[in-house]
Amino acid sequence: MFEGIEFISKQMFWLLLCIPLAILWYVLKHKNQTATFKISSTKGFKVGNSWLPKLKHLMFVFRLFALVLIITALARPQTVDVSTKTKTTRGIDIVMAIDVSASMLAKDLKPNRLEALKKVAAEFIKGRPNDRIGLVEYAGESYTKTPITSDKAIVLRALKEIKYNTIIEGGTAIGMGLATAVNRIKDSKAKSKVIILLTDGVNNTGFIDPNTASELAVEYGIKTYTIGIGTNGMALSPFAINRNGGFEYRRLKVEIDEELLKEIAEVTGGKYFRATDNKKLKEIYKEINKLEKTDVEEFKFYNYEEKFRPLVFLAGFFLLLELLLRFTIFRSFV
Repeated sequence: MFEGIEFISKQMFWLLLCIPLAILWYVLKHKNQTATFKISSTKGFKVGNSWLPKLKHLMFVFRLFALVLIITALARPQTVDVSTKTKTTRGIDIVMAIDVSASMLAKDLKPNRLEALKKVAAEFIKGRPNDRIGLVEYAGESYTKTPITSDKAIVLRALKEIKYNTIIEGGTAIGMGLATAVNRIKDSKAKSKVIILLTDGVNNTGFIDPNTASELAVEYGIKTYTIGIGTNGMALSPFAINRNGGFEYRRLKVEIDEELLKEIAEVTGGKYFRATDNKKLKEIYKEINKLEKTDVEEFKFYNYEEKFRPLVFLAGFFLLLELLLRFTIFRSFV
């Protein structure tokens, strides 16, 4: 009944404590005003079954209803309609450069590094409603999966479609991945431009040196966060393809060029992270999410609507009904 209704003067409900006192007063008064007449026998009298004397208490009930309604009206019930308008005052453009080399199928993260990354990255994208995001894939070469866009459905669908394939040349071209990401975002008019570069290996191919790509990022004012993904030590990794076309796995040493990733992050004003398991990877994206905040200006408009009037009208109706009964049907009983 009162869903969505707020009471501004809740202290007025203390007046409801007078209701039990009024009931007690009415009971005592009724006993004192009831006359008694003792006779030895009622055989000579005709006993009537009139229901009117029993219903005269309705007048008091109507008065109580009116009192409760008036107290509720004094508590000032009202509804508040809040409309919100947001304005992004500092947008961020983000390109996620994702390593899709065969080593990303290693099972030290569950179910493997690539699938673990896609799950965490999807949550990161959903948590950036006011930013534009793009995707870059790289292995031995690199290409743009999705240009920067504000349509998160397109980005999430593209992210879901990312998988290891034999179309892209094998190897890990970190410089190529970073350069392609820079090229995607360099002409952005956003106040802040960010690249999140993830890899699980060392730069072993590609015709663009990672340091050259870093210098390009600095020139265009692009901050780069680098993430090395993979456990410390040995990991169950693909090392050969069997006759059925599937991968054979063996425990191999995890080699990540952390010095290079740290240097890229430091030069561009970003930060380096190491994700050794699913939990750590999730924490890294949460930290990046906190570091790169979009300033959003929010305007709220409040529309207040008072709801006491119907209660007052209903209380008046009960009081009028009591007076009508008192001076008509129950006039001889009061």
